[in-house]
Amino acid sequence: MDDRKKSALIGYRYPIALIVLLIAGLLLAGRMVHLHISDRDFLQEQGDARSVRTEPIPGYRGMIQDRNGEPLAVSTPVTTLWVNPKHFDASEEQLALLADAIQMSLPKLRARLKSAEGKGFIYLRRHMVPEDANRALALNISGVYGLPEYKRYYPAHEMAAHLIGFTNIDDQGQEGLELAFNEALKGEPGEKRVLKDRRGHIFRDLQILKEPQPGQNIQLTIDLKLQFMAYRELKAAVEQHGAKSGSVVLLDAESGDVLAMVNQPSYNPNDRSSLDLRALRNRALIDLFEPGSPIKPLTVAAAINSGHYKADDVVNTSPGYLRLGNQSIRDFRNYGAMDLTKIITKSSNVGVAKIALSMPIDTVWSFLQQLGLGQGTGIGFPGEAVGTLVAPREGQRAKIATMAYGYGLAVTSLQLAQAYQVLANHGLKKYVSLIKGGDRLPDEQILSASTANRVVEMMETVTLPGGTGTRAVIPGYRVAGKTGTVHKVGSTGYEYEYMAVFAGIAPVSDPKVVAVIWVDSPSGREYHGGEVAAPIFSRIMGNALRYLNVPPDNIAEGTNDDL
Repeated sequence: MDDRKKSALIGYRYPIALIVLLIAGLLLAGRMVHLHISDRDFLQEQGDARSVRTEPIPGYRGMIQDRNGEPLAVSTPVTTLWVNPKHFDASEEQLALLADAIQMSLPKLRARLKSAEGKGFIYLRRHMVPEDANRALALNISGVYGLPEYKRYYPAHEMAAHLIGFTNIDDQGQEGLELAFNEALKGEPGEKRVLKDRRGHIFRDLQILKEPQPGQNIQLTIDLKLQFMAYRELKAAVEQHGAKSGSVVLLDAESGDVLAMVNQPSYNPNDRSSLDLRALRNRALIDLFEPGSPIKPLTVAAAINSGHYKADDVVNTSPGYLRLGNQSIRDFRNYGAMDLTKIITKSSNVGVAKIALSMPIDTVWSFLQQLGLGQGTGIGFPGEAVGTLVAPREGQRAKIATMAYGYGLAVTSLQLAQAYQVLANHGLKKYVSLIKGGDRLPDEQILSASTANRVVEMMETVTLPGGTGTRAVIPGYRVAGKTGTVHKVGSTGYEYEYMAVFAGIAPVSDPKVVAVIWVDSPSGREYHGGEVAAPIFSRIMGNALRYLNVPPDNIAEGTNDDL
């Protein structure tokens, strides 16, 4: 090709290339305009789908508080670390640092990640302290994420464990009041729109879509200080006597509020790693026992209330025993003729048996039922036992007699405390409650105030010289109560193990507090209610009266400083 043709060809190439570039630019600009105008919403949606996400905002669980607002269960913020194994990418150094941050051995972490290959989600560690979790997140390992959550904490530890219960790792109530009021306590999660980076980490909050709603706070009738006093004394006594278990219930005599409820053995709800399942039982509400002699004042109250007896009536208990078919009912010795007060003072089985047998067969049974024995208290606690109170039939004289002194029926500590609350509150039954200001059934006048007050005065003689409960005395205060030493029932009948029981009221002149205490199977020489349970009552009730600023009503016998 000659030089002239080459020069002409080169001359044509430049404008052709220019035209091609111009056309390409126009096409590209047209496409951009088309995408910007026609497909804008689609592209925006696709872009947001890869960077904007909706994330939950946890709603924290409501607090459980004592009657004075002291926290018994609170929720604290924690961070849960999780991994998307499909996106996980870490150097050897990062992996070692991650294992250290989550307190897991490196081999275990490797094995865990390997077992989850192909999955889109696994937990690394639940409920970490936020500062520790931030250390792990600061490693900027691809596929490792943090999830904000709440964890339950129980400031009272084992002192209130049986009442409060606990939640599981997903913050759902599992035991106690946490379970009973789970729906009210649990929070409602919210939602927010966030912007995430290419690794899936949130780097900007865009919008709150729904505000989280905290759970409802619940205030109990329990007084944490009284709870501590009762727990301390019961634990010491159970250890001292080598007993299997024990329980204490304190009631406000005028309102029916549960002021304290403690059990042994207990557990720490904040650390359940070595939990013995037997320690979970709220024995005051679940364990049933034959109450024994603490029923005797109630039998006497039923007799006076029925009109068949007067307080000064005399019953002949000679010769100290009573035969009913092939069954014998015996006293400690032959007490002879006794009035109703002395029958309580000396705890005469024969005396109360004769009283019950002399009245219509359902007199004692119906009165005990009115007091609340053999039925739920309505307290709303999960698993509460209702007990056993079977009506006697015609001809069942032995059943009528044994019921009169506390055998052949089964009660809980709270049921017995509620029955004594009626005596302490001048015959007016106030349904017991654990929730401050909560709904409860209407009050009932079970017996006259004069009868209730007279029976309380009779019970005072139990704690005076000559009675079975002298170790229940509280310096400066008049005390009424009844001891019980109850044979335990086993698979083959009554065993040679006992429950030491004391049910009492103080002060006698103006009752303010009711207490029921039992200790199961004390193993030493002392096993009677007057030896084991009565001293616990003295210490707990004495501390409670002073704490509640109840004025002494027996200054001549002691001072308010005696402890």
